[in-house]
Amino acid sequence: MRKQNWTKRDPIKNYFTLPNEIYSLGLSHGAIAVYGYLLCREDRETYQCLASYRMIGEAVGMSVNTVRKYVMELEERSLIRTERTIVTTRDGRRQNGCLRYHILPIQMSIDQLYERQMLRLEEAAERQRISERMAGQRKPANAPRSTL
Repeated sequence: MRKQNWTKRDPIKNYFTLPNEIYSLGLSHGAIAVYGYLLCREDRETYQCLASYRMIGEAVGMSVNTVRKYVMELEERSLIRTERTIVTTRDGRRQNGCLRYHILPIQMSIDQLYERQMLRLEEAAERQRISERMAGQRKPANAPRSTL
């Protein structure tokens, strides 16, 4: 049997890291796939990448509209920010180019998640106080009225 020599992969060049916190943010599976692709394509110095919806869709197996939906979800969660680019064609016309994606620090998204959770807790506590106040104001129908 002949021995095969496999090329060794440089761990810095051929891999990217996906933060563990991404799974605690409540993202959909498609948004995680799109985010992973953007992290794979990003420039490690500028934290940016250029990609079209079609390019992302072909890489992760989604339609253009589905990719657009998941990109919007990632923007709402403050994981990425998009910026439109303009391309000048050879004949001098200006057209829309691909989107430039800015990968934001994940801590911003985690802080946003905690703020939303605190708001929900405060709203629930306020509803509880109101319901207790309403229950205290209601008097039974058979209760005698006090005369002054």
